[in-house]
Amino acid sequence: MSIIEKAARRIDQERGHAAPLPVAPAPAPASFATSDVEVLEAIAAAAVLPPPSATAAATAAVPASTPVLDKEQAAPGGTRRPARKVELDLAKMRASGMVTAAGGRTSLVEDFRIIKRPLLKRAFSERKPRENPANLIMMTSSLPGEGKTYCAINLAMSIAMELDHTVLLVDADVARPSVLRTLGLPAQRGLMDLLVDDKLDVSDVLLRTNVDTLSILAAGTSTPRATELLASSTMANLVHEIANRYPDRVVIFDSPPLLLTSEARALASHMGQIVVVVEAQKTTQHAVGEALRQLEGCPNVNLIYNKTRDIPGIEETYDYHYG
Repeated sequence: MSIIEKAARRIDQERGHAAPLPVAPAPAPASFATSDVEVLEAIAAAAVLPPPSATAAATAAVPASTPVLDKEQAAPGGTRRPARKVELDLAKMRASGMVTAAGGRTSLVEDFRIIKRPLLKRAFSERKPRENPANLIMMTSSLPGEGKTYCAINLAMSIAMELDHTVLLVDADVARPSVLRTLGLPAQRGLMDLLVDDKLDVSDVLLRTNVDTLSILAAGTSTPRATELLASSTMANLVHEIANRYPDRVVIFDSPPLLLTSEARALASHMGQIVVVVEAQKTTQHAVGEALRQLEGCPNVNLIYNKTRDIPGIEETYDYHYG
């Protein structure tokens, strides 16, 4: 059974509320490198997107950026550059249905704790020769509206809660960037500006946040040459730099949908892990199959089943008491 057939079968089971079926590695077809599909744990209880009203509330203006100094801004030669710091409104994020460290032990927090664990384990495992860094993780979907940006932000926030890791969240959906908008932040220079201006350094456009272990790189200035830029050696060098600058770093890319643009496939060629968000009760088997075919040759492909119905008997919060 091919990985595409396995994914379709898993979606059928989830729609029928059947028990999850393990997805075992399949023999790789000739056109594949080492591509397997893994359905991440906890997908049956994966987070539901917040209502539009809540999302709109999260886009309220935040305080202006403040220059700070951080180790990320250490430039060649030992000089240091001022970084821009932005304030995330963590209370509004939590109200909008997002993971925050102060949000308590909710089912959403637990879902992403389970989802991140295999990704982190693989991110820092021994790398094979000529293998893309596994700490480069791309979050994508077949079509718009399946919740990939929401999942990318929540995964980044969950990893930022780790004691031993830092995370960089990159908005790589350059045609329709939404990470900053979802977080209530104004547009900034970012990824595309780095690729077209060789005088810019990552430190010039990086955004530090009030979550000490989380940084953000915006999509930047729109350009019609986005696909070519993402497929370029300049992009390859950039992702190698941000993947290897710090040994504890995880880099999450919010990618365009696979079936609407060519940018997603170009971006995938640089990634060590790929997560495809599948919307429950809506995304068709055909769409998932076509999306996975776009990723042929890419190792470590995973699925998250998003926007599932609430499971009866599961409480919103967990409360432990010890006598």
